[in-house]
Amino acid sequence: MAAKLRKGDKVIVLAGKDKGKTGEISSVDPKSGKAIVDGVNIAIRHEKQSQSSQGGRTPKAMPIQLSNLAIVDANGKATRVGFRVDGDNKVRFAKTTGDAI
Repeated sequence: MAAKLRKGDKVIVLAGKDKGKTGEISSVDPKSGKAIVDGVNIAIRHEKQSQSSQGGRTPKAMPIQLSNLAIVDANGKATRVGFRVDGDNKVRFAKTTGDAI
């Protein structure tokens, strides 16, 4: 099945503690149905000091469920994604505006 959300897409969070926040997808794991979004779902991880790094408490973006994300259209609103065929290739489009993504 074609991916509705891909790496580099600007998305908004629909549910959870970070509801309403926006960010860009840095990676997607289709098998688990999760994505890592920059600046969203941040957790503090404790790192041990090593020769190369200082260690301490470092913020890390954790995966968030794809169903809790929606792509942001040209107007800055959350939208669903549809597919259509333009010529020989299949393209994604925003359901609210009809613009190709």
